[in-house]
Amino acid sequence: MGRRQGAWAGSAVAGTAAAVAAGLGPVTNYASASVPGWAAQAWVIWPAFAVLVTAGIGLVVWGRRLDAAARPPARLGSLGRPTRGRPHSLRPPHVERVRGREVELAELAGMLRRPQGRFAVLCGAGGMGKTTVAAQLASQAEAAGWRVFWVRWRDSAELAQQMVQAALACGLPEAELESARAGRASLPDVVWRQLGRARRWLLVLDNADGPQEIGPTGEPLADYRGWIRPHGRGLLVMTSRDGSPQTWGPRAQLLPLKPLPAQPAGQILLDAAPAAGTAEQARDLAMRLGGLPLALHAAGTYLAGPTSRYRTFTTYRQALEHELPRLLGAEHPDASHPRVARTVVRHTWEVSLDQLTREGNALARPVLRLLAVLAEAPIPLSLITPDLLSAVTGCDVTVMALETAFAGLHRYGLLGLPHSPGNAGQASGISGPAQVVLHPLIREINAVALAAEASNLATWHRALAERLTAAVHEVDEQGRAGWPEAVLLAPHLPVLLELPDPRSATHHRTALNTLAQILQHAGAFSAARLLHQRVLDFETRTLGPQHADTLTSRNHLANALFGMGEPAEAIRLLRQTLEDRNRTLGPASPDTLTSRHDLACALDGTGQHAEAVSLLRQTLADRAGVLGLMHPQTLASRDSLGLALDGMGEHAEAVRLHRQTLDDRIGVLGPEHHLTLLSRHNLASALARMGEHAEAERLLRRALDDHARVLGLMHPHTLASRDSLGLALDGMGEHAEAVRLHRQTLDDRIRVLGVKHPDTLTSRHNLAIALARMGEQKEAVRLLRQTLTDRVRVLGPEHPHTVRARNDLETASAAWRAAQRGQTWLHHSRR
Repeated sequence: MGRRQGAWAGSAVAGTAAAVAAGLGPVTNYASASVPGWAAQAWVIWPAFAVLVTAGIGLVVWGRRLDAAARPPARLGSLGRPTRGRPHSLRPPHVERVRGREVELAELAGMLRRPQGRFAVLCGAGGMGKTTVAAQLASQAEAAGWRVFWVRWRDSAELAQQMVQAALACGLPEAELESARAGRASLPDVVWRQLGRARRWLLVLDNADGPQEIGPTGEPLADYRGWIRPHGRGLLVMTSRDGSPQTWGPRAQLLPLKPLPAQPAGQILLDAAPAAGTAEQARDLAMRLGGLPLALHAAGTYLAGPTSRYRTFTTYRQALEHELPRLLGAEHPDASHPRVARTVVRHTWEVSLDQLTREGNALARPVLRLLAVLAEAPIPLSLITPDLLSAVTGCDVTVMALETAFAGLHRYGLLGLPHSPGNAGQASGISGPAQVVLHPLIREINAVALAAEASNLATWHRALAERLTAAVHEVDEQGRAGWPEAVLLAPHLPVLLELPDPRSATHHRTALNTLAQILQHAGAFSAARLLHQRVLDFETRTLGPQHADTLTSRNHLANALFGMGEPAEAIRLLRQTLEDRNRTLGPASPDTLTSRHDLACALDGTGQHAEAVSLLRQTLADRAGVLGLMHPQTLASRDSLGLALDGMGEHAEAVRLHRQTLDDRIGVLGPEHHLTLLSRHNLASALARMGEHAEAERLLRRALDDHARVLGLMHPHTLASRDSLGLALDGMGEHAEAVRLHRQTLDDRIRVLGVKHPDTLTSRHNLAIALARMGEQKEAVRLLRQTLTDRVRVLGPEHPHTVRARNDLETASAAWRAAQRGQTWLHHSRR
């Protein structure tokens, strides 16, 4: 009876619609002749026609629903018996409140309202909470009245079954399903045709980590001919560890999930264990866990357990330093099951590595294990070579296989890319080399896994040590071109000192010292300091604090500290080293003379010119007697003495020494050596202070060009030349050009050296003076106030540079007040 009623309703409506469409003219004429005159008016006829059409369409829809409701469900071969209501298996999982994913959820909600021919892919490494975010979206969509279908990827047959169930719940007629079953139509086409007709639905395909397995077989998923299509009128959301745009195609909106920031990550811990500590302590633990949602949930669950050994955020964080393998790196008895492995921190990334292995990428696992041995810092790709992997795996490794391994690890979110180059790239003007980073917890857990599974761990360590020392030799040979890679190598080289082979200790210390010297030459003092500190600590522990090598390392560390802008600590270490070398090596030892020279330079750099001059005169005489007049170290002492004399105001004597040193360095080192360029800069600066501005400008422009060409635009020596040129131009009355150069130098020094470095403060001071001479007293006063505050904090209230800033600020402030009263001021100052 239901079927006959549906057919009658459809026929009646179709006949009415056909009559209206085919005979509008005659019907209207006949009616006009048979009704009162008011009915012939257009404003009556057209509304009546609209009512008829609307009623006809409504009857058609009603008839189809009656007809569809009367049909019994049909079987579809192996798909079983589909049902029209949403089955229990398609219901989304329950999820508590999601923290820190508001941006992603807002973007997904916008796509849900207007898909615009797109689908969403929540992607990222295991443990980032992709399923949790999708479940939260599903909960929000259900509350708003959307039909929600949750499909858990297991295999193609089950996917087909669940997709059919979703389409049936959206009104798919059984006749179309029977057509697909009979082979007259493609089943994915039938399903997506219905999803294209239905509205207000959300379909989540969870854990689609192997997209190539979804089908169709032999075709790229991005062709959109299989189960993944952007054509529906609802929203398809995928969760997957595969974050490659090439995998998903141009219609996919990729939403990569990153680790959580400190505040929401800490809140997850507080939600799970509210009695475990304060919000600040929770944030500290959350950052130790790298903001990884899976690790946060694991830690919170542990802390909330009534029998747990550690019950507070602080004690758990402290325990991680020694018990990470037990707390987060422990084996799980059911880890072989993929669903269990996803929920265990130790094993969640093994799921991705297993998938890569099934794809034929067996090298991915050893590459990740090897990277985990290195430091928590960006890793240059050039460090990992086929020969290195061959040594640790015992197999032949090609360049192509290694590149495939890196690509696969990146596609599954196990490797990241840094956002910005290091300081070496800035200092040299050379773009940084290719590099990757590991999430801290991925690194630690993979190191635990390597230690547990590798029977030949010593082979891994030996091969890595050989590669690291070879890499130092490579960057040394490259010269300036190798500086960016040298900075990337610096954090990883100290692993050499942790290896258990004492026979290689001297060789490894030499590698660290060599790289540190390269870094200081490059102006990368922070990286050099790291290496010098690690070598000093190692030698103090193994050789003793008074060993000659230990004293050399302490002297190196002091110089690096001075270059970083920490002069007080540098001077303390240099005085201590000089005393120890005098006692153990004697006052005439070349090493003792080096300590005395370096101490004098540090004193001169902090404005203590008189003591510096005294030490340098003695050192120059001793070096000339011990090493010879033309030895590079003797020339260095003469150059430094000229700088100290210039600081004391003895400009003529400084100019004489600098001219002599420049000529000698050209003869000994060559015209392009970086110390020769430094001599030319120092001579020009002394000439400017003596009032010889024209010659000073000529030499400074040449020094600036040479430094930029040889060392790079952003090298500290290049910036010093530009700063000195600005001073010379300001002394010549070219204040506008001086201001331009000082602004540029200030910006560059902030970027390369930092905002509190003494050289940065000098640039800000010089800019303020040039502005004052241009009549821009207001800005000059503002900059001088800032400089004075920073110099008091960095150098101390009585440092000569601090005193000069205070005096210049008083003068500039008085001139500004006078200018406001209509007077003029011309201030002549330097620095």
